[in-house]
Amino acid sequence: MPFLRNAWYMAGWAHEVGQQGLVREICGEKLFIYRLGDGSLNALHDRCPHRFAPLSLGTRDGDLVVCPYHGLAFGPDGACKRNPFAEKIPAGAQVPAFIVHERDSIVWLWRGDREAADPAQIPAFHFVPDAPGWRTLTGYTLMQANYEYGTDNLMDLSHIEFVHKGSFAGQGVIFAGQHTVEQDGDTLHSKWWMPDIPPPSVAQGVFPPEMKVDHWLDMRWNAPASMRLHVGVCPHGTPRDAGFEVPQAHILTPANEHQTHYFWSTSRPAQGPEPELDEMLLGLFRQAFDEEDKPLIEAAYGNVKGDFWAEKPLSLGIDQGGTRARRVLEKLLREEQGGAS
Repeated sequence: MPFLRNAWYMAGWAHEVGQQGLVREICGEKLFIYRLGDGSLNALHDRCPHRFAPLSLGTRDGDLVVCPYHGLAFGPDGACKRNPFAEKIPAGAQVPAFIVHERDSIVWLWRGDREAADPAQIPAFHFVPDAPGWRTLTGYTLMQANYEYGTDNLMDLSHIEFVHKGSFAGQGVIFAGQHTVEQDGDTLHSKWWMPDIPPPSVAQGVFPPEMKVDHWLDMRWNAPASMRLHVGVCPHGTPRDAGFEVPQAHILTPANEHQTHYFWSTSRPAQGPEPELDEMLLGLFRQAFDEEDKPLIEAAYGNVKGDFWAEKPLSLGIDQGGTRARRVLEKLLREEQGGAS
């Protein structure tokens, strides 16, 4: 399966890259992500070209990564800098190196041409680091399914009413809503607008139960699968800023064709440390993603025996967000491979 090369992939949360670094499979390649002496990030293919030992099992000599098997030392650019058996560096003693950028407490990896890497194109998730008055919670799960099936799920939030009955079910509010998909270049916006309804579960305790409110779910998608969700509620007929909005990150990175890294975050207003509230929210999100979404997505993917389009999936209209994301991704892949757009 081809993966988009000239794109920014989330490799992990910044706090995951500790002193020992982080090993993560991305698009079928195992990568070793680590910090240099100045604190910046670097990534190498996690395989020595000599006898293929994982470099992540080796040691560090300054900014050099030393292979644990025979001591070849590789610099941040992937070139072998030291051969303990001779002064000459063997031909082909090179490891693929990747550009890594840290932004919004996220580790972003560029797989494509180095000269084409533009950090300005990294999707914005400015809310992920704790902002004044806000607390951000992050999570991760590994799904046994292709990442585009996760995109289908997130770009079609109508599934909330059926899949998330134990967590986020909206008491039927989706059925009172209007769904639209908008495209701005290669960015998609899948939006649900639910006006004049009783307060949904996310607003319980914020507005009195007898009040009518307007509720929205705005999902932004950027290739390959970086999604930002805004969940908001305001008194009916008032501007949105008269209510509140909770930002969430939902970012999918293919480990390989059949496995997906699912990174997520949510934010809440905070006046100070509230560990019990944090644990309650984390438990709710883990239930929603690990116990409700994940098994169903994996089971659906297990039912697919070939190409998605060859299976002739039925369209219900409300699923056009995922369909259009697949089409944009196909277009970008064709353009990257030199085909017609």
